[in-house]
Amino acid sequence: MAEKIDEKQVRKVAKLSRLELTEAEVAEFTGQLSAILGYVEKMNELDTTGVEPLAHCLPISNVLREDSVKESLGTEKALANAPQRDEEFFKVPKILDDTSGA
Repeated sequence: MAEKIDEKQVRKVAKLSRLELTEAEVAEFTGQLSAILGYVEKMNELDTTGVEPLAHCLPISNVLREDSVKESLGTEKALANAPQRDEEFFKVPKILDDTSGA
């Protein structure tokens, strides 16, 4: 039988996770986590001899396109709809001040 989770363990995990739980939440999570362990224990009873481990139940293939060299967009086309520009660059609002260290 699976080891049951007690409230002490739930409080310890909550503390490590920096979560503040109410007494009601501790009781609720204790029951839920114990149920999860019980389910995993039930799955461990299955005979998996000869069953190959897998990450997906369906075959997966790479569907990415081939890399190919193409002509670039060009500065004028890239900046055509820019709200503001500074010669060959997009002009954006300043988000860091001089004291930011960036």
